[in-house]
Amino acid sequence: MRRKRRTHSPEFKAKVALAAIQGDLTMAELVKKFDVHANQITDWKKQLLKSAPDVFGKGAKKAEDAAETIQDLHAKIGQLTMENDFLERGLERIHGPRGKKW
Repeated sequence: MRRKRRTHSPEFKAKVALAAIQGDLTMAELVKKFDVHANQITDWKKQLLKSAPDVFGKGAKKAEDAAETIQDLHAKIGQLTMENDFLERGLERIHGPRGKKW
């Protein structure tokens, strides 16, 4: 009989992959300890090794770029808010306060 399909958290996957990379335990011991198939452990290990450079390289750069973009967008929002308020005051001088109908 087949076992129900399980989903594992990213933390669990990282823990298993790190244990596999360390090499302290054999594959059979890892399978028994974490109750996960050997092929799955191998896949997670490959994924971790493949994406590890992004932690210090592109991934860190992307986070810095995102923070810079957010600052730029906040500045743009402030500028547009000021322009909107300025134009609204100008319209009030010409047509009176908003909501007031002549």
